[in-house]
Amino acid sequence: MSLTRRQALASAAGALASTLATPAIAAKEPIRIGYLPALTGPSSSTGIGIGRGTELAVKEINAAGGIDGRQIELIVRDTQSEPTKAVNGAAELAHGEKVSVVLGPLNSGESLAVVPLLARANMVQVHPCWVDSLTDPKKYPMCFRNAPTNQQIGAAANRYVLEVLKKKKVAVISDTSGYGTASVNAYVPMLRAKGADVVYQGNVDAANPDLTPEILRMRNAGAEAIMPWSVNPGFLSRIINTRGQMNWDVPIVGQTTLGSGQTSALLEKPEYWAKVYPNNFRPVCFDAAGKLTERTSGFIDRLKKAKVEFSDTLLWWVAVGYDSPYLIAQAMKSVGTEPAKVVGYLNGLKHFAGVYGDISFTPEQHNGYPDDEVVMVEANSLKNGAFKLAPGYGS
Repeated sequence: MSLTRRQALASAAGALASTLATPAIAAKEPIRIGYLPALTGPSSSTGIGIGRGTELAVKEINAAGGIDGRQIELIVRDTQSEPTKAVNGAAELAHGEKVSVVLGPLNSGESLAVVPLLARANMVQVHPCWVDSLTDPKKYPMCFRNAPTNQQIGAAANRYVLEVLKKKKVAVISDTSGYGTASVNAYVPMLRAKGADVVYQGNVDAANPDLTPEILRMRNAGAEAIMPWSVNPGFLSRIINTRGQMNWDVPIVGQTTLGSGQTSALLEKPEYWAKVYPNNFRPVCFDAAGKLTERTSGFIDRLKKAKVEFSDTLLWWVAVGYDSPYLIAQAMKSVGTEPAKVVGYLNGLKHFAGVYGDISFTPEQHNGYPDDEVVMVEANSLKNGAFKLAPGYGS
């Protein structure tokens, strides 16, 4: 994907021997794009899935000639699921590597620390993180979100619990990450505003090996639904397993990782995945006839042809990773790589047709994902990273 040291030296030698003018040589230098995934650590399931799509898109773009003849060089810094490592990586990308744009971080807890830093560095940033405060055109005019906000995610899940499942007594739990605590703080008031009785609310260390006391508190409080918010498959699987061990037939509704292959692999019994309803996104879900859209089916064909594994992850993770380099490439092909021009282009972006969803921005709105594409699905319907819509949805 990126140039090796030998290739870089060969390229430099060729340039010195050439009679081309310096500006012409510079024009063919790679476009350096910074990338901040969590490839290791407790939140790495997201980064691994998104990374597969990102790498495929960069390969395709480069194979097709790059951006006006310039190859994309993806400069990767593994955040290791830690905000401090994410900050260090972002600083390296912005100041040491001098990238043109940063994709990521991919987890909200890391982005909470990184977004202000990149804003001070006047760096264009595109991320898929949900915490509401992570985009603000006045505070962070160069930062764009190509995914839903917490408000959109929470609204879909809350509506499903209260209006479709008709459950009023709700238990809300998260891990202690920045994303987890921010989600609980956002969603509990939303639930109460819609008339829910939040009978349990808690933030628990994701490494806690025994969640039985917490699940017992929920059951004893009369909870009719559990709503977990975490990207940690180990934490989520322990919630599902504990519910199963207790023979407690209560629905679990919440974060998309509830339906991931990593979570499934940690379940003690496959049947424990019944009545688990994660968030997901309509463009990458099966319709009532069990079919995907033509756009998404074509994407799966490309993944298979490129031998990209996606059966153990979520299709939307791979899709948002795939869409992000194409979104940046479209901007740079149109206006060049100068940051102010890229920001100006994104501020006028209308209906970028991604696999994950159609993205639009305005100068006043840097949240690009449509409300009506945020849905709930059946976890145990997972096939090729995609799901059937949960009961209660139309086609």
